Amino acid sequence: MSDEPRYPPVTELGMASLALIVAGGIYLASHIPNHVPLAPAIVLLAVSILLLVINMILLSRVKEFDWERFFQVGKWSLLAYVVIAGMIEYVFLHNHTRGGPLVILTLSLVVFAIHVPILVGFTVARFYNREDPGAQEASA
Repeated sequence: MSDEPRYPPVTELGMASLALIVAGGIYLASHIPNHVPLAPAIVLLAVSILLLVINMILLSRVKEFDWERFFQVGKWSLLAYVVIAGMIEYVFLHNHTRGGPLVILTLSLVVFAIHVPILVGFTVARFYNREDPGAQEASA
């Protein structure tokens, strides 16, 4: 048996959430510029948001975790993904995406820009070893 702590399925839930976002984006893109039936995209977005919330709740309950490292990595990842999401949003606006599809795509970008940094921060903090001499040199 391993003495590694058990963690909730953060990565699995995050990837499922992102897969739903991508599926919704592909669905919307396949219909634009014609009329887009929004119900399937709304359902995919709602389930993705639900998975994001569940993931955040499960992660917040982890006691033995390197939260300092999680937030150190997560904040810079969040900055990068907010910039990426902003550039993608600009493309939507530049291409005259309007109305319901724009709202759904924008909310999808918000989920994307939040969930990826959570996954990056979680992965780094989970495997960060303070006793590793190489880790001390890298953080200095």
